Amino acid sequence: MKPKPAKRLPTKTKPAESRAAEPRLAQPQFVEIEKPIYGGAFLARVEGKAVFVPLTLPGEQVRVRITEDKRGYATAEAEEIVSAAPQRIAPHCPHFGVCGGCHYQDTGYETQLAFKQAILRETLELGGVQPPEEIAVLAATSQSESWHYRNRIRLAFDAAGNPGYRGRRSHAVIPVSECPIAAPLLIEAAQAAAEVARQFAPALRPTEIALFCDAAETALLASVFTVNAKSIRFGEFANALSARIPALTGAELVAEGRPGQPPRTVAQWGATSLAYHAAGLDYRVDHGAFFQVNRWLVDALVELVAAGHNGKLAWDLFAGVGLFARRLTASFAHVVAVESAPSAFNALEQNLDGTTGTAVRAATLDFLRRSRRPAHPDLTRPDLVVVDPPRTGLGPEITTLLAEIAAPALVYVSCDPATLARDLRALIGSGYAIHSITLADLFPQTFHLETVVQLRRS
Repeated sequence: MKPKPAKRLPTKTKPAESRAAEPRLAQPQFVEIEKPIYGGAFLARVEGKAVFVPLTLPGEQVRVRITEDKRGYATAEAEEIVSAAPQRIAPHCPHFGVCGGCHYQDTGYETQLAFKQAILRETLELGGVQPPEEIAVLAATSQSESWHYRNRIRLAFDAAGNPGYRGRRSHAVIPVSECPIAAPLLIEAAQAAAEVARQFAPALRPTEIALFCDAAETALLASVFTVNAKSIRFGEFANALSARIPALTGAELVAEGRPGQPPRTVAQWGATSLAYHAAGLDYRVDHGAFFQVNRWLVDALVELVAAGHNGKLAWDLFAGVGLFARRLTASFAHVVAVESAPSAFNALEQNLDGTTGTAVRAATLDFLRRSRRPAHPDLTRPDLVVVDPPRTGLGPEITTLLAEIAAPALVYVSCDPATLARDLRALIGSGYAIHSITLADLFPQTFHLETVVQLRRS
């Protein structure tokens, strides 16, 4: 196959005398892209030194300019795709490459999945964990399901009041007219909110807006963030927005605090939660509460975590609003769901009402410290522990406590392969063995990936 013609990327040129004064590595370099790395960039080398280049593909020959040169690696921007890979396609979104939200729109979905499988396997191996020969994949079943999947977005407003995402290379707001990975209702609501806010200026100058909708796009919650929350007729604003977006069921005005101070809700309109139908159940989800973002794959994710497990007692740690705990109540005599976030706990209690589940308001670490063995030798050991921690993972103390509790089965739902590898190495060292690993591609078109690991006591 003949190589595709060179593709020139937008760049700013510098006068020759300025270029001559730059360090050698800052001069344009000709590189060949080797492989994807976690974070959205791709690996190349200049005189043996690792160079990370976004918006490229393996096998491409690229002219790059070094933008940051550190002792162990450098980062660069592609100035020209000299020889394009056969897998390169036109991106679906006009904002791709400038907006910082997506990383892989310039190649097909099957190629994206191959990238993520390779990244996950390599990250685990580098972290001292030997993955099984086969890593299963939970992914979109059709091309259409790799788009419009997000049920939640957060946008900022530029100086003119236009909504957008942060830029790929800066924190500047990039106004967007569309976002093909988000539910269409969300972008429609963001544009409408910007137009309505202009009618209330200067009293209301939103800095950001967070939007969350149910899977069917029939109900919407909006959180409007502002620095100055004085003299704002928020009820009128919400009514005007509701007239434009009938799906809006609830809105809140959040005042951003000074550095070190948490934001606070200063006004509310309508409902404070919505009902989200997932895995055959209705979940209450409140403003700001965590809920899985992929509306197409959430049902399959719940089954992946819960299927095949049953017994007397299960613990769901970092439970959120109870997405996994509620499903586990169908197969366990008792489920303990642990959550510390105020935005999620009240909903968790309601979602477990009338089931075999009990909501415990505590940080996971505090709960495990209280529940450790042999400090409480009469404590019933759970048959299953499910953990779904934030990006920072579990950490050494939690993994040590889990090893002491020694549940026969443990399911780890991770959103960061590096911290997953660290924690798995500790759990395996304490007597667990990997039963299966599944790459759950909840974030198509981006480098983000979810991993579900089933562990058993060896």
